[in-house]
Amino acid sequence: MKRVLFLVNHDVVIYNFRRELVEELLKEECEVIISSPYGERIDLLKEMGCKYVPVKLDRHGKNPIDEIKLILYYIELIRTVKPNIIFSYTIKPNLYGAVAASICKVPIVVNITGLGSAVENPGKMQKLMILAYKLAFRKVQTVFVQNKENRKFFIDNHIAVDKLKLLPGSGVNLEQFHVLDYPSDDKVEFVFISRIMKEKGIDQYLEMAKYIKKKYPKTHFHICGFCEEEYENILKEYEKEGIITYHGLIMDVREVLSYTHCTVHPSYYPEGISNVLLESAASGRPLISTDRSGCREVIDDGVNGYIIPQRDTKALIEAVEKFLSLDNEKRRQMGLAGREKVRREFNRECVINAYLEQMSCVNEREI
Repeated sequence: MKRVLFLVNHDVVIYNFRRELVEELLKEECEVIISSPYGERIDLLKEMGCKYVPVKLDRHGKNPIDEIKLILYYIELIRTVKPNIIFSYTIKPNLYGAVAASICKVPIVVNITGLGSAVENPGKMQKLMILAYKLAFRKVQTVFVQNKENRKFFIDNHIAVDKLKLLPGSGVNLEQFHVLDYPSDDKVEFVFISRIMKEKGIDQYLEMAKYIKKKYPKTHFHICGFCEEEYENILKEYEKEGIITYHGLIMDVREVLSYTHCTVHPSYYPEGISNVLLESAASGRPLISTDRSGCREVIDDGVNGYIIPQRDTKALIEAVEKFLSLDNEKRRQMGLAGREKVRREFNRECVINAYLEQMSCVNEREI
């Protein structure tokens, strides 16, 4: 029996976006071990048949002692579990997992789900991160990247160039995210689904919502996601004014998508391929998002949504007004065009097959 170890920084990363891969591995009678900080989805993964090993991991922590402790923890974990292959996601599990896997001589496949601001923005931190990637990824089996700009960044900086493979993001489960009935146009409702932070474009969304609500009273704006502390009072104020409804962190985005007409994602955060856009498009919802890697790949401008410049509230307002000027049937057709695009280009089956191919490269290790 092959053992597969997943290293992630959050239960959402594995359950929401890699569950089908886990199911396939379990079906193939692999032993699946997940190392992640605890979250409510961990119990669901255990019910599926996975083994769980908790890890203390601060995604934003910069204490060198804690970072070294995490590497040592991964080394001990790998030596205890004795996996045949490791799949890792997000920055710290990728970097520290790769170092630990190299020391333990275990193949690892890392997935770049986005570069992050520290890597994308020039400066000392970028240089440090490039060096860290070069050192950590010397002996990895494969580096999956999710968009062409990320791949170019790795090639330009001579990081694991011969090991890069392009994936269509995390893909989307087209059975789970089936086409939802399109709402009536008695009131036109928009939704922002993301962590509530500056770089995800929440400021632009709120400014737009305030303007549009005043000009078009039969509109409403929803926000879903974990809220950074600096925005808590702002959201409360907007709710009091009746402009938005804040739903917090939700388990199933389809509930909100079922009664909203359009997903707005004004992000300028460095991401792989936006899962928010993929899931919304798969559900038959038009999109408004920014002209940056990770977002533009999901939208054919004017066909299944609109692409706007980054950090541009005026352009966002204009796109929303353009959307409001359409009749409801045209909006529905835009949503269906998005569904067709996702079916052609972002089916999660492609991602699962790419990982199974990596599995086939690994011979059974002596355990």
